[in-house]
Amino acid sequence: MTDRPGLLDRVTARLLRVRWLMRMPIPLYRASLGWLFGSRLIMIEHRGRKTGERRFVVVEVIGFERNAVRVASGFGRGSQWYRNIEANGVAFISVGRFRRVRARARLLDAGESAVALAEYARRHPSAWRHLHAAMDVAQGGEADIPVIEFGPPHVQPSLIDSEDWG
Repeated sequence: MTDRPGLLDRVTARLLRVRWLMRMPIPLYRASLGWLFGSRLIMIEHRGRKTGERRFVVVEVIGFERNAVRVASGFGRGSQWYRNIEANGVAFISVGRFRRVRARARLLDAGESAVALAEYARRHPSAWRHLHAAMDVAQGGEADIPVIEFGPPHVQPSLIDSEDWG
């Protein structure tokens, strides 16, 4: 990114590192109140790659497409939730009115991730500008932001519309 991160971007990067703050939505999702966040956020339940224990993370949805919900790992491939999904692929998602839906997880390659992020940037230019700058600050340079796509595990990819996901 060519622009220097502004104060808002630096503050955002710092706040995103505050664990208790980022985990605040999880009890709401677990209490079936995830609908309060609409389809902008998603809770992902995954399994620890070493312990096998249930883990939870709430992240922003960067895109809906037929049979797909896409999210980005703003802290890169080193994020624990990303590494857990990469290691075992076990995932349940809660988004909108849907709670704990089993999902297949697919890690997009660098090219596919770039396309998904470019589409998000086109639809939400201001949010992207600030979030990307905050991720640059948080990662200490040009951010590596991989994307994961979740889809229904039991249906062929062309049979469900994005409305089915909330």
